[in-house]
This record gives sequence, C-alpha cells and structure tokens, in this order.
Amino acid sequence: MKRLILVRHGKSSWEKDLPDDERPLKKRAYNDAELVINGFKSAFEKPFTIWSSYAKRALTTAKIFKERLEIRDEDFHIKAELYTFDAPVLLQTIKSCDNNVDQLMVFGHNPAMTEVVNSLGSSSFENVPTTGLCVIEFETDSWKDLKNGKTLLYLFPKNLR
Repeated sequence: MKRLILVRHGKSSWEKDLPDDERPLKKRAYNDAELVINGFKSAFEKPFTIWSSYAKRALTTAKIFKERLEIRDEDFHIKAELYTFDAPVLLQTIKSCDNNVDQLMVFGHNPAMTEVVNSLGSSSFENVPTTGLCVIEFETDSWKDLKNGKTLLYLFPKNLR
C-alpha cells in the first residue's frame, strides 16, 4: 500500500518584482499551514518522506510542515523536477520514488497539483487551493503502478477557518 500526500505551496507574495521561483510566502500562508497541519496531524502516522520543489514558496511551506510534523532531515528532499506546472512531469517524478517509501508528501505547484490529484484520486476538485492538502491511498506496492487511488482526506484552509 502506498499513500501520496500532495500539498500545494502556500499563498505567495507578488509585492516585489522577483523571478517566479524566488517569490516568498505571504503572512496568510503561515496561518493556513498551521490550520492544515493541525487537521492532518491527528489523522496520519509517520514515517513520511517529504519532497519539495526548490521554489521559495514551496520550500518554505514544506519546511513548516517538516518542523511541525517532526520529520527527520534524512527524510526531507528538494527535487528540482518538482518545480513544474506540468502534470505529466509531476506524476513521472512521483513514480520515481523508491518502493521502500510507503508515505510520500510532495510540495509543488498548480495546475500540476490539481491535475494529478484529479487523475489519481477518487474525488475531483476544480482547484486545489494554496496550502491545500490531499491524501490519496493506493492498493499497490510500487510507485510506478499508481492508478485508481482512493482520496482519503482533503484539507483546504478556507474550510478550516
């Protein structure tokens, strides 16, 4: 059994004229992360492996989750391939995960996140919002064989406020 936790990065700031991958989080993103973490924390047990895009907004969001969920440094990885807006690239990256990992938490970007959530899970969403989290479980022992998963949980900040 494999469990995939997909998290879209927190709300980012457009205040300064920065390259896309350098945009920081807005203050609201920190509050949203706390709401989602609190809802998620009691529902699932470790261990988790975390993969994050290197973009500042995704990496900062991932680090908040890492700290609050007490994820070990050796289970936290930055993946250049996750800085993508393309669902096939995101899915290919996820499918490259080592089969020794049973629970993978991925921090990335839309529209890829929403498209992958909708293509793999049993629930469909018009849009996975910033700091939105979806947990999908699969009856397989291989990441390469991900398909027809069951959406176990979704946490969207506006529903938790």
